[in-house]
Amino acid sequence: MEARTRQPIARPMHSVAAPAAMFVSHGESLEYETTHALEFIDITEDVQAVVERSGVQFGQVAIFSNHTTAAVILNEHEPLLLNDMARVLSRMAPAGNYYEHNDFSIRTVNLFPDECANGHSHCQHLFLGSSETIPVHEGRAHLGRFQSVFLVELDHARMRRVYVQTMGSAAG
Repeated sequence: MEARTRQPIARPMHSVAAPAAMFVSHGESLEYETTHALEFIDITEDVQAVVERSGVQFGQVAIFSNHTTAAVILNEHEPLLLNDMARVLSRMAPAGNYYEHNDFSIRTVNLFPDECANGHSHCQHLFLGSSETIPVHEGRAHLGRFQSVFLVELDHARMRRVYVQTMGSAAG
């Protein structure tokens, strides 16, 4: 069978020419107290609020987790799906497996007095990632109908920080 290429259909939403003085960059840190491993915290409204406070009308917003065992993802906020995703992550990197990271008799790097055995959390993070970037259109993060922004706790209950940065043109 012969492969065919398909040309995308361009549907411009809006284009704005703004002088360089109209460029805005704005950042805020948001903090969340998590309660358990594989917790999905919907932070969409908080991200939208940062975008609104920034004044950016057209540009992008980046959402970044400052942690190697907490991720930021886009997905649908449907409770059964969130349960499914937690189950898949726990199967891909189960907490009960052996991880050299957890073997404190051989590990010599990045050790702290209150170190916990969380190799599974780091491995689960491989499948999710630290950040998402979303277009900003007319002063709002341009999310799809079912898309929500989640902070995903992969380790244990604690305070987590997410950095949200907007960049783009502001209304003149």
